Amino acid sequence: MSSGLRVVPARRHGQERLYVCAVDGRNVAWYDREAGRVNLLSEDRRAEVLAALKPFLSGPVTVGPPPVPTPAELARLSLHPDDDLAPNRPGEALLIALDRDPGPAHRLRPDPRRRALTAQQAVGEALDALEGAGWHTLHSVPLPGGDRIDHLVIGPGGLFCVRTLYARKLRVLVADPMVTVGRREPHPLLRGVRADADRASYALTAEVHPVLALAGPARLEIIGPMREVRVIQDSDVAELSRAGGVLKPGDVEGLHAMARDRQTWSRV
Repeated sequence: MSSGLRVVPARRHGQERLYVCAVDGRNVAWYDREAGRVNLLSEDRRAEVLAALKPFLSGPVTVGPPPVPTPAELARLSLHPDDDLAPNRPGEALLIALDRDPGPAHRLRPDPRRRALTAQQAVGEALDALEGAGWHTLHSVPLPGGDRIDHLVIGPGGLFCVRTLYARKLRVLVADPMVTVGRREPHPLLRGVRADADRASYALTAEVHPVLALAGPARLEIIGPMREVRVIQDSDVAELSRAGGVLKPGDVEGLHAMARDRQTWSRV
C-alpha cells in the first residue's frame, strides 16, 4: 500500500470495526460496517483512507468526522470499570457467592441460593432479549446494607424494578401483600418489591414500577386488587416492552448511564 496505511479488524462494544492505521500505529479512521460510516480523524487523508478501505466497503457509506458523543456516551466513557454495573450477569452476586462457598456436596434439601440463581437467570435472559428494542437491563444492582435489585429495566415504556421468585411447578397465590408458594407459609413479599422500587426511584429521581416475576410456576392466582405491583411469569416478561411513549430515546440512554454507575446507589 503506497500510502503506508493498513486496515486492522477489531470488535468494540460488540460491534465489528475496521481501523485504518498509519505506519506508527496511530488510528486515522475507522469503518463501522453496521452504521455504513467511515469516521475520519483527519480530513486531509480522506482519499488515502478510502483507497485503503476500498476492498472492504459494501454498499453506500457516509464519510466524515466522528459524531459528537451524547452526554450519556460521555458518562459511560468516563466511568471506571469497577463502578460499571452493565457487565453484570443475571444473578451476578449469587454466582460470586456460590463460587466462593459452594456449600456441602451432599445436602438433604436443595441449596436455596441455587434456586434463586435459576430464577434470576431465567428472568434475566428474557429481559436481555428486549435489548434490541431500545431497552436496557441491569442485573444484580447493589444497594447499601447488602441488598440487591435483581433486575432494573429501562426503556421506552418506563423503568421497572423486577424481583424474581423461584416457583417451578408450584402453585402461587398472591393476596397483596402476601405471596404463598406451594405449601409454604405466606410471606409479605410485595412489601419488599415496593421498597426496592422506592429506593430505585430515589436514586434515579424517576418513577420506577415494581414487578414480581415468577420463574416456572404451575399456576398463578391473584386474589383481590393489586396496589402498584405487577405480578408476571417469566414466560410473559416481554409484556413489559409493549408499553411505550413514556420515555424518549435520549431519556432512556441518560437514565441507563446514571443507573449503571455503582456510585448512584451508594446512598439509597
